[in-house]
Amino acid sequence: MRFRHLAYVSLMALALAGCNDTLESASVDLSTVKNKVEQPLPSHILADMTKKGMDRNSPIMIRIFKEEGVMEILKANQSNRFEVIADYKICAWSGRLGPKVKEGDRQAPEGFYMLTPANLNPNSKYYLAINTGFPNRYDAANGRSGANLMIHGACSSSGCYSMTDQQVLEIYAFARDAFKGGQKAIQLEAFPFRMTAENMVKHRLSPNIEFWKMLKVGYDNFEVTKRPPEVEVCEKKYVFNQQATGPFNAGGKCPVMTTPPALQTALLSHDKQYDADYSAALKKYDGMAWYDPTEAERKAIVAKQRKGHDLAYAPTGTALAAGKMMKVADLETMMSNQSAQQVARGTTVANPTTASIRVAGNGLAAQPAAPAGGPVVATAVPVNVPIPMANPMVNPLAYAPPPVETAQTEPAKKPPFWKFWAKSE
Repeated sequence: MRFRHLAYVSLMALALAGCNDTLESASVDLSTVKNKVEQPLPSHILADMTKKGMDRNSPIMIRIFKEEGVMEILKANQSNRFEVIADYKICAWSGRLGPKVKEGDRQAPEGFYMLTPANLNPNSKYYLAINTGFPNRYDAANGRSGANLMIHGACSSSGCYSMTDQQVLEIYAFARDAFKGGQKAIQLEAFPFRMTAENMVKHRLSPNIEFWKMLKVGYDNFEVTKRPPEVEVCEKKYVFNQQATGPFNAGGKCPVMTTPPALQTALLSHDKQYDADYSAALKKYDGMAWYDPTEAERKAIVAKQRKGHDLAYAPTGTALAAGKMMKVADLETMMSNQSAQQVARGTTVANPTTASIRVAGNGLAAQPAAPAGGPVVATAVPVNVPIPMANPMVNPLAYAPPPVETAQTEPAKKPPFWKFWAKSE
């Protein structure tokens, strides 16, 4: 136990040592920016695009990993596979791991969102902003509420993903260039953490685990195809890359669906390795569970970063640095004490990390988890909020000019963009 404690302290020290370097992961001198909306990407990023076979205006997607506080920009190369072209340390996000459920809970969204040009806000009071599109069809079908959940600058969050102004300047430019290249919508994937077997074991006692298992299906689809999955909603749940016999209704019964055989084979191979890794992780963390820190605990670790900044500047730090593995019994006691203190103060926990934890046999188990969804409510999605939809990249090379057709040649029929394994007819 002493060794584990020392290792944890060492990990925190390393995280703190690197914090100031990684937080400002984009370093443009804002005083030299004449037009923030049209500010070009830095030359070193453009050079990396060339090396990776990416066009400046090719499609992008965005992935967020709350726990480690990272936002990735992935871009399509000439083979239309998406790979990371830039990543940023998120300056501030509020709440704890877990989805946003209601207005005022201070939670940052988790799920799959589609961003259109209408989501870009060049006039934000937080330098620049991109609306995440919360609530989407899944959120609305499950009675989740909230508005104006953004990716923005200023490093101050109340349910948003807040970056530094330098960072959001680049992120905005990535989106702007992709839209100029013809991309209709950018997929934003917001996860609590990288959905590896080890992380799923660490968090297996969270009341959010069933919701996260659903998100993991979309995560795995990307890992297999390296392309943003087609996202639909039915029976108040996400479904990915499904061929259907009828339309999808977010709150209604799912149509008959099938997974394309080659994709299914690829996913089965992926799952086989995952299951082996999960079993190994269960043995590694037997009797242990992860303590997800509060926002206040994360802020305390990075308090020194506020020096020299405006009072509104409020970095929150990473959950990896502030959280820790604990014995289940100790974690249960800690969470019980936290709940008692909040009741005494007249407050409640918006998204508790653990609930009703118990030990079962030699392993761990949780009491029945809260369902992924909630009650159906008569809530319509505002017309100006994007919702999950068929991925707009219907052309396997959406940013490339279509082939010239002549009277002598009949255009080839191409499979949907995500069927990279299928042959043209």
